[in-house]
Amino acid sequence: MNINLTGRTALVCGSTQGIGKEAALQLAKSGARVVLASRNKDKLRNIKEELENISQQNHDFICADFNNYKILYKKVEEYVVKGNAIHILVNNTGGPNPGPLMESESTQFIESFNKHLINNHNLSLLLIPGMKAESFGRIINVISTSVKQPIPGLGVSNTIRGAVASWAKTLSLEIASYGITVNNILPGFTNTNRLKTIIEEISEKRNRSINDVTMEMRNSIPSKRFAEPYETAAAIVFLASDQASYINGINLPVDGGRTQSL
Repeated sequence: MNINLTGRTALVCGSTQGIGKEAALQLAKSGARVVLASRNKDKLRNIKEELENISQQNHDFICADFNNYKILYKKVEEYVVKGNAIHILVNNTGGPNPGPLMESESTQFIESFNKHLINNHNLSLLLIPGMKAESFGRIINVISTSVKQPIPGLGVSNTIRGAVASWAKTLSLEIASYGITVNNILPGFTNTNRLKTIIEEISEKRNRSINDVTMEMRNSIPSKRFAEPYETAAAIVFLASDQASYINGINLPVDGGRTQSL
């Protein structure tokens, strides 16, 4: 299968590390013009230099903190107003801090709701008119397998990810007739800084070695290994393609078979 995204522009959120960075790299390799979005300007410049320019795509970036949804919206709006069409939106940002629900404060839910669902919603509403005009659009949300099976110790994350999944399914029903699809990627345990943080937290709370916690997590996966970010990014690129035009409103686990449901 030859995925060619030449002529498409993708806004990739949280694109200076992990799954977001790999998605940006692979989208560029497939011919898309990539607009990176993250809060660290130096990292954004460096990643921009790593992106391939097989079609002279003239990649760009937007520097914004996803903890401030109003500023993020304003910066993306300014970019779009200048006539920059965006066909592919990859909603991706760091998840809520780990911890059980019984130890979570209400402010954590509000902050995470704004960072994830409100940002996703605002950016989608901002970009959908341009997608409608092109009769093509892809909104891809990187969330979690917890929408199918809650992950112990990730109370706030489980809650917010579920809300995002339901929002995405609802939106997919409303805009499919315009040639726009909305889908969710559900990464399993993936070799990212977030997974390292989760392992460290579990290790400290359970008074177990990092190696023991790591092995226990790996053994819970039928594949017996963690995913690499590029493997999840490959699924994002496929959902962004013309070949995925009839795939809409789904949750796609990329988890090595760990989720115990269909």
